[in-house]
Amino acid sequence: DLHEVPAISTMIRALCLTALLASAAAFQPALKGSFTTASHGLRSAKVQRPSLRTARTPMMFETKIFTKETFDFSVKPDPTSEDILRGGRDKFELVSKAFEGIKQIGVIGWGSQAPAQGQNLKDTLKEIGSDINVKVGLRKTSPSWKAAETVGFKESENGLGTQDEVIKESDLVMLLISDAAQANDYKTKIEPLLKKGATLGLSHGFLLGHLESRGEKFREDINVVLIAPKGMGPSVRRLYEQGKSVNGAGINASFAVHQDYTGKATEIALGWGIAIGSPFIFETTLQDEYRSDIYGERGILLGAVHGIVEGLFRRYTAQGMTPEDAFKNSCESITGPITKLISKKGILAVYESLKGDDKKAFEEAYSAAYTPAKDVLQEIYDEVKSGNEIRSVIMHGDRFDRFPIGKIDGTYTWKVGEKVRAARVEEEIPMNPVTAGIYVATMMAQIDVLREGGHSYTEIVNESVIEAVDSLCPYMHAKGVAFMVDNCSRTARLGSRKWAPRFDYMLEQQAYYDLDQKKPVDQAKIDKFVKNPVHKAVEVCCTLRPSVDISTTGESTAQDDLSFTFRN
Repeated sequence: DLHEVPAISTMIRALCLTALLASAAAFQPALKGSFTTASHGLRSAKVQRPSLRTARTPMMFETKIFTKETFDFSVKPDPTSEDILRGGRDKFELVSKAFEGIKQIGVIGWGSQAPAQGQNLKDTLKEIGSDINVKVGLRKTSPSWKAAETVGFKESENGLGTQDEVIKESDLVMLLISDAAQANDYKTKIEPLLKKGATLGLSHGFLLGHLESRGEKFREDINVVLIAPKGMGPSVRRLYEQGKSVNGAGINASFAVHQDYTGKATEIALGWGIAIGSPFIFETTLQDEYRSDIYGERGILLGAVHGIVEGLFRRYTAQGMTPEDAFKNSCESITGPITKLISKKGILAVYESLKGDDKKAFEEAYSAAYTPAKDVLQEIYDEVKSGNEIRSVIMHGDRFDRFPIGKIDGTYTWKVGEKVRAARVEEEIPMNPVTAGIYVATMMAQIDVLREGGHSYTEIVNESVIEAVDSLCPYMHAKGVAFMVDNCSRTARLGSRKWAPRFDYMLEQQAYYDLDQKKPVDQAKIDKFVKNPVHKAVEVCCTLRPSVDISTTGESTAQDDLSFTFRN
């Protein structure tokens, strides 16, 4: 017994303490950062359950050029008024005034957003007779060089140049390279090239999250603004093209002014949003934007809906449906009648459209799915807020050359989907009440996590509802899951692949088990759903939607063919 041998006991304790101290010292580099070469210096954020915060009062922004409007987006017990700027082609003439002093706009990158925003800006400025030059900046060896030339950005016409030269020349630099590349290169290869007084334009707050994790800031002698379209880049372009005959159509966008060095940052941001065709623009912060955006695409926008379809397809075939009927009652039901009804009349309209046994089936499914879905969604939000999800994206960038993103549409589910789409009769797609209950419960859980996190209703509705039903699901309806997911940013594509299996697993193990056990309806959950203040916000946003539905397969310069996404 060591307690009976004091000398040995003391010696062992001393050795253990020495080993512990040595172990702690060995881990110091990791605690300070340096996961990999590209992510060197990232500090490990303290991982803890974020405390719920009271929603901030939405900032009522000021503009001397455009006419803003104030809407009541929710009712008691959570009344909220917010300012928005409504878009439209009739406001294009004001863009010149908003861009006063800008001689060149640099579009850096050619991923999901850059082709759309670059072309939309160029078309708008040409229409109003502006002499502002729009120039794309790429690596000379980039496979995207030819793609940019294909849609009219010619080196010979000063519309295309190397990334470095375009950053140095431009007054508004729209940084639209991948998030991982921004994290790796911003401080060393991009920021030093920005002119004093230039405006750095972002379409995602990811870079701020990365800089905060390193204790760094943006250079003080520049403006930093954000215009973040609430939809994939190809939908931004397609709806802009469709809107030429109806005073505009497009994808809503949030805007933020993080730094206003020149005193003109707000007008520049709003002008940018109008010029790319946003139907309405609402205010956020860079921090709120990256938290809601990274979270949302891992949730109902991409990851959750993919997981729901996979799980329900298996469930329905196991229950005896043919594979074709199982796909119709899972995927087609979501991308057809469910999301189309939400787009025009709101989430509550789905529930109210059901009667009798169908309504009860919805309630049972909603009751079973809400908590398991919210469990995963809260974890995602916590992972984003802590910085873990940002680090995950950056670390993937380090190994991308060895492990590129693979394809996701070759499995049995999606092969059946190809056959179903080929024989589709739109009016015959069923609204399956169980599918509706699972999908709506997940959407509502996402909404509730965001509101508990303090996000504004305009941001919540756009990140959880409008982007899903008006931008993303139409792409899955047209050509399947890969056409939806892989037309998005690399950050979104990674997140969808990472979290879709979690939703699939949690719903199968908990929600579908409860359904099989005939667990009764949780009336408290249904009452909370029906009375949720978000329905007012959704109703208001439905009145602001474009008058046209997106056409995902017609002629376009949107570059949304997946051969472009997976180009070498």
